[in-house]
Amino acid sequence: MARMKFICDSERCIECNGCVTACKAEHDVPWGVNRRRVVTLNDGVAGEKSISVACMHCSDAPCMAVCPVDCFYRTDEGVVLHDKDICIGCGYCSYACPFGAPQFPSNGTFGLRGKMDKCTFCAGGPEENGSQAEWEKYGRNRLAEGKLPSCAEMCSTKALLGGDGDVVADIFRTRVVSRGTGSEVWGWGTAYGKPAEAPSRKNGSKS
Repeated sequence: MARMKFICDSERCIECNGCVTACKAEHDVPWGVNRRRVVTLNDGVAGEKSISVACMHCSDAPCMAVCPVDCFYRTDEGVVLHDKDICIGCGYCSYACPFGAPQFPSNGTFGLRGKMDKCTFCAGGPEENGSQAEWEKYGRNRLAEGKLPSCAEMCSTKALLGGDGDVVADIFRTRVVSRGTGSEVWGWGTAYGKPAEAPSRKNGSKS
């Protein structure tokens, strides 16, 4: 069984926000909610990078761990979804998620708290696939139609990859190997330190 995952290649992302627009248009996302957004690191500085961020459908999802009513669940494909009929809008998931995926809708000048909303990996919700009830609460179920998430399909540079985790990993691995860089973008050096350089020998002396 495929395990669905997202990955964004920051070497290809051009901050066009096409993925954001595609998501909003595909699912008629509520006002004030961005299921996907583009974040730019070191904006305006040489070497700036942009990445597209949404729910990463974690294997050990913190939103599932903190929800007091267990409205979150994981599908057979590894997609993390939530049941809006059970959700009480407490907001615990929004505090627990490191990606800011669960969000409150904003209706009015100051916003009104209600049922949480989040990226569904275009997999709908607990209602019958393709039903009107599913569309009204969660948007279009593209996975049931045999399609990939709209955001990934609409990415003009193919920076955003979505689908079977093994396939996505192979694509990204091939890119990194071919260009010789890329892994450092994901914070490997910050988290684990950079490899120490071999001691140099000068004037024939031993180090």
